[in-house]
Amino acid sequence: ALHAVRHRRRATARAMLPFGEPESWLDVGTGNARFPETAREFFPYTAFDGTDLTPRVERARELGRVEEAHVGPLTDPGVLARLAGRYDVVSLLHHLERTTDPRAELHAALDALRPGGHLIVETLDPRCAYAALFGRWWLPYDQPRRLHLLPRRNLREELEARGCEIVTAGHRAAHVPHDLAGLAALALSHALPAPDTPWRAVPPSPARQRLRTVLLRAGTPLVVAAAAGDLALAPLIRHTPFANTYRLIARTPKPRPQPRSTSA
Repeated sequence: ALHAVRHRRRATARAMLPFGEPESWLDVGTGNARFPETAREFFPYTAFDGTDLTPRVERARELGRVEEAHVGPLTDPGVLARLAGRYDVVSLLHHLERTTDPRAELHAALDALRPGGHLIVETLDPRCAYAALFGRWWLPYDQPRRLHLLPRRNLREELEARGCEIVTAGHRAAHVPHDLAGLAALALSHALPAPDTPWRAVPPSPARQRLRTVLLRAGTPLVVAAAAGDLALAPLIRHTPFANTYRLIARTPKPRPQPRSTSA
């Protein structure tokens, strides 16, 4: 699993190689800054900074994964005032679906870019075939951790309304293989609900709690087998409507050259 996550990080970083080495890159919602750490393998001379809602980003700075650490949302006026117009690349990797206002977050990311800079977004696709097939059993319908799921068309229109050019958009490299395992885990959890749920008037007896533990352990191989199926099918799924994540790269508009004045 860790190898697969690292492989996806590397694929995301490689997607920016055609645009040259940026001078500065901001990773929004970076957490422990694992992505900047991986991206530096491809862009060794780029200055990576990060924002996060938690102090983890400060720890990442101490470890040398980012040069500047900013605690707080990018939409915070104080944070954005320090970062506006500073970056050649801003990345929003599985971040928009976790924010309370994805439009404001998207616009703040664009404000942090220099003219002609690139925004790279990876986010779950609610229009994928798995979402239609599984319905409420599709793992990304996971509230409150995921608050918004953005169709690709909506995101394109929002960026184009800001004058951005969509450089590339697709699902193939961004798919995250977890749908079958998520289905199995959710079904198992539904069949064996947690004993400490607040709506239970009477807590379950110790015997029922022990029985639940035994049944959960018995169901674990099912989840493991489903996860193996996700990984085995991933190379095929990436090329089908079942791909569950898309990547979009947009370029902000460059200022138009001013016409030369002519003297009489």
